[in-house]
Amino acid sequence: MKILLEIIGIALVLIGLVFTAQSESYIGPQSSFMYSNPSWTINGLMIIMAGIIILVVDIIIRIVCRQKPRNR
Repeated sequence: MKILLEIIGIALVLIGLVFTAQSESYIGPQSSFMYSNPSWTINGLMIIMAGIIILVVDIIIRIVCRQKPRNR
């Protein structure tokens, strides 16, 4: 579960970076609907924020699980 959250968080951050870069005309073909489109800049930033939130939740879960005493 924890590794899945990490993979999803990193993937969302990378996808958001690509969307933002394409909407700011840094990458991608000019024929794309995202190219130079300010609304996709906002969408990309929101996707990045969602990925960061998932990564923070993953870190919190790892810290809580590490501190939990284990009975043997």
